[in-house]
Amino acid sequence: MKLRNAFIITALTLTGASAPDEHWTSYGRDGSEQRFSPLNQINVETVAQLGLAWRFDMRDGRGVEATPLEVDGVLYVTSAWSVVYALDATNGKPLWVFDPAVDRSVGARACCDAVNRGLAYRNGRIFVAALDGRLIAVDAKTGKQAWSTQTLDGGDWPYVITGAPRVADNLVLIGNSGADLGARGYVTAYDADTGKLAWRFFTVPGNPANGPDNAASDPIMAKVAETWAGEWWKQGGGGTVWDSITYDAALGQVYIGVGNGSPWNRQVRSADKGDNWFLASIVALDAQTGQYRWHYQATPGDTWDATATQSIILADVTVAGKPHKVFMQAPKNGFFYVIDRVTGKLLSAGNIVPMAKTADTPKGEPISWAYGIDLETGRPLENPEARYPGNTRVMVHPTGMGAHSWQPMAYNPKTNLAYIPTQDYAATFQADPQYMPIANSRASGLMPGGGIPQDNAVRAGIARSVHAKLIAWDIGAQKPAWALDYAFAGNGGLLATDGNLVFQSGADGIFRAINAVTGKPVWTFDAQATAMGGPITYRIGGTQYVAIAIGNGGAHWLAGGLSSPQRKGLPTGRVLVFKLGGRLTYDRVDTAPDPVSPPDPVTRDKAVLRRGSEKYGVFCAACHGFGAISGQVLPDLRRSLVMHDTEAFRTVVKAGALLGNGMPQFGAELPDDDVEAIRAFLADEARFIAAAK
Repeated sequence: MKLRNAFIITALTLTGASAPDEHWTSYGRDGSEQRFSPLNQINVETVAQLGLAWRFDMRDGRGVEATPLEVDGVLYVTSAWSVVYALDATNGKPLWVFDPAVDRSVGARACCDAVNRGLAYRNGRIFVAALDGRLIAVDAKTGKQAWSTQTLDGGDWPYVITGAPRVADNLVLIGNSGADLGARGYVTAYDADTGKLAWRFFTVPGNPANGPDNAASDPIMAKVAETWAGEWWKQGGGGTVWDSITYDAALGQVYIGVGNGSPWNRQVRSADKGDNWFLASIVALDAQTGQYRWHYQATPGDTWDATATQSIILADVTVAGKPHKVFMQAPKNGFFYVIDRVTGKLLSAGNIVPMAKTADTPKGEPISWAYGIDLETGRPLENPEARYPGNTRVMVHPTGMGAHSWQPMAYNPKTNLAYIPTQDYAATFQADPQYMPIANSRASGLMPGGGIPQDNAVRAGIARSVHAKLIAWDIGAQKPAWALDYAFAGNGGLLATDGNLVFQSGADGIFRAINAVTGKPVWTFDAQATAMGGPITYRIGGTQYVAIAIGNGGAHWLAGGLSSPQRKGLPTGRVLVFKLGGRLTYDRVDTAPDPVSPPDPVTRDKAVLRRGSEKYGVFCAACHGFGAISGQVLPDLRRSLVMHDTEAFRTVVKAGALLGNGMPQFGAELPDDDVEAIRAFLADEARFIAAAK
């Protein structure tokens, strides 16, 4: 029997560190991280009666990526800058707020805004990881701090934390971010009662001259170093664990999803040699000691920012008549993996976006980095050209935005379907032979991108080339059961329920309930913003609720303005909670972009504008949008009045006038003439959009 027809899924929701069915006490509801709830009061037949029950406005309007928790009638949620809110889960009444008072200048180290993806809960305590690296235990009833510990090693690495902690029995685990700017990844476990460090595991080797790290990773690190070349440690190597950590109580191990290399380009990072363990891998560790057990590397020798930090979901399945404990993941690289949790053996892999051999790709179309996975070796079948050897310039997909970005997928053991928010971008890759690391900018090792042609037809075509879908992936058949197309990328995470429903918030601001079997939307609500982290559901007093935390944020909304709705974000993040018969009126706000007022021409010199475009691509695009086309979370610089004045613009960019808002200070990195060239480029873009009206 063929493997793809051999799957019989046991309809069993794993418990791990399980919660009662009516609550949502951990990031993925329970230890399986399936984001499946057995609640079914809200179902295909009743969902038409769903209405808004209550709303809560957060303090800040920056990006919201949180998955809320609900424990014993209290809803806990985070906003930008790692602020924690405790709310009555039935009516939204504020109970307490915990603000860790993060220094706003730390935002300059965050690749993708000052976001926070959520919390952990254990024995009457809430655990939050602050952007500045502190792991903090808070009394769940009072909001008072119980303990705090700094998890970052210090030094010059640009670490921050945006992920949610995870609980593994008596331990709290947390990773960090920073590989995009140059850092060395690791994950750390702390005693949940005291905050004392229990173990640490580094994901990539350090400088061999420094000797062992005195860490749980020491016994395996010499073997790991054999897969690297050159002087990788000078820029950290990357491999940060910035999102998924899943605890497997049945096997006593944790699975960590490891990120991209630093720099991205393996030619620069590792002399274009080696698999570079444990980049783009899932690593299984002993939960109590942190000792290495096994790993699976999804993208050996990653050179495209192909992180494996995405959702790691646990399930029990039967394969070819034999039971297996497995995990499932759809990382950035475009494939869906089913892997045996005991042995680390790959059982199945199918592509969730179109992938093909270069020879089978129409001329002028982007090529796939790989066209399949060898199930015997577990290795990808690569298109060698996609590694952009030498000085070649290659259009490749998927890109660092990910065929599946970090927004969590869900799995319903009853439908045997995984629900995945997919997107398919292409990008140009070309090695930069003169690459040098620059503080507070992407450690890519690639030639900087230029502007986007000032042609509305071309821009519309580029936007149309980004394909986004919600895919219901059949685990047994290894193909989509259905797909729902979206007009924009950057759609939110998923919730699956026993009501035969899937809930998802779109980049268009529409919150949808979708028939889990057919893919047909059966209910919608215009929230005017996206719930990036995914909905949750819970039951109190016999009433089922569905909750979302909304506020556009993250890498797509910062950089991908061309494939995003052109609207401003909400003034603050919001929590919206729904129930059957809810009748609260939703206060809508004006989200039209700010008016554009082009300054007098700075210059018409094409060489200056070209240099400004290139420098903008290096220093500004990741936060303010490729080609200066903003996703409207952070200021749209084409519409900024600061651009009108040379000195005001220089004060912000070079002198750090807005460092307290998280805006980096580019002092020595940008000479005055480059700053003025960036201003000229922005002024030219402002004139273009003004003329297009």
